[in-house]
Amino acid sequence: MARRHEDRRPGQRVSRGGGGQRSGPRPESGPGRSSGPRRPFGGPRAEPRRSKRRQQGLVVTPTAPPGSGVGDGKVRLNHFLAMAGVCSRRAADGLIAEGRVEVNGELVTELGVRVDPKRDDVRFDGNRVQPERSVYVLFNKPKGVVCTNARHEQKKRVIDYLPTVRGRLFTVGRLDLDSEGLILLTNDGSFALEMTHPRYGVPKLYSVVLRGRVQQQDLDKARGGVWLAEGPTTGMNARVEHVGKEKTHLRVTLREGKNREIRRVFAKLGHPVLELKRIRIGELNLHGLSPGEWRFLQIHEVQRLREVARSGGVDPTTKGEGE
Repeated sequence: MARRHEDRRPGQRVSRGGGGQRSGPRPESGPGRSSGPRRPFGGPRAEPRRSKRRQQGLVVTPTAPPGSGVGDGKVRLNHFLAMAGVCSRRAADGLIAEGRVEVNGELVTELGVRVDPKRDDVRFDGNRVQPERSVYVLFNKPKGVVCTNARHEQKKRVIDYLPTVRGRLFTVGRLDLDSEGLILLTNDGSFALEMTHPRYGVPKLYSVVLRGRVQQQDLDKARGGVWLAEGPTTGMNARVEHVGKEKTHLRVTLREGKNREIRRVFAKLGHPVLELKRIRIGELNLHGLSPGEWRFLQIHEVQRLREVARSGGVDPTTKGEGE
């Protein structure tokens, strides 16, 4: 029979399982315990020791793009090398540690050094490094193409369609192997962050074909959020376009996308995705781009995308989807 807590003597510990554990009065002294007078019950607490950071209080610093300084125009050296197309930031850390990078004639091996892209002379293996011009590309990805930049990838990659674009490009987010439609490429890390991070809420519109006739309760669940392995989704804007005998056509808008979110949500609801095409990013659409074709974004298009990101997004479903 389990011992009831009400039967224990004052000051006596209660064993919570496991044989051989002794219970009795707490020692009043010993290693790590003070032997001085104890605070009476209900009395004032002693003033806790505060760290220097707590004494200083909350310090708010201005926000800045990833890798940049706070308003002084400087960026981290690894970010500068990545901007120049030398390699990725992580690989740049290795080059710096190996002693292959100089700044203004001095060898730099310390990570975290910041440089001025306009004034400082940065050299890699003795060659002057210049930052690349920012590039923004809109691409219509066909099915069967992957978004990785891995050199040994056997399948065709998005970047393989852009051999004439100089410098290092990477895709902004991903579309899986069986999905198609619009995807952005750039060498601008801060732009990529604004297009993908949930706090900016840039809307992406998808044309989706599901297996089976979707019921209203399933749409309500998708709109309200579905629990996936990494946690609940924030919900999606899903609208029925057409219902057939064996298929349902939807327009789905996401402002925050987990990995393969649309496919996983509807698979969990019993309606696997048969076709998925991204047809709009912000206000950009597929007009003039056949599968496998791409074009550079114009300056006003980049600016508009950033305005959308910084204003919380503009729902593209309020504009003509058939444009």
